[in-house]
Amino acid sequence: MKLLVAVDLSKSTQKIVEKAEEIAKGLSAKVWILHNAEPGPDILEFKADPQTARKSLAKKFHDEHRQIQKIAKQLRKAGLKTTALLVHGPTVETILKEASKLGVDMIVVGSHGRSAMYQLLVGSVSEGILHKSKCPVLVVPTLKKKHLIAKMASDPTSDTSLSSPE
Repeated sequence: MKLLVAVDLSKSTQKIVEKAEEIAKGLSAKVWILHNAEPGPDILEFKADPQTARKSLAKKFHDEHRQIQKIAKQLRKAGLKTTALLVHGPTVETILKEASKLGVDMIVVGSHGRSAMYQLLVGSVSEGILHKSKCPVLVVPTLKKKHLIAKMASDPTSDTSLSSPE
């Protein structure tokens, strides 16, 4: 079994990795931890000072690489064959391309539980992967129930359900 675990290095990452570890151990799976390093809005700094912007971007990518290597090391210590991948490109398409290239059996992603309005305007990586993937996708809910209740109270258009597991 081969698992591709896509992480965004947010606070949710640990929860996603823990669920992937649980599954991987049960299936003796090989794991790839994938992070798509997208240049942020600070790429616009190139116009003002290209050298500083390049250094800033290089530092960002180096820090992200170090973080996914740390996650991979943690999973290797738990007895799992794990490889860290830092890739670059449009998020959904890049994750799916890597999944296909690696021949994975399942993709594991997290869901931040954002509102329907947010997803309509910005989109959702997990939703895009669910709709376009050719292999099974496990979406790990990462929103805590207390945040979920507050979110639903503040956003009645939210399509988030209280029955979501923690």
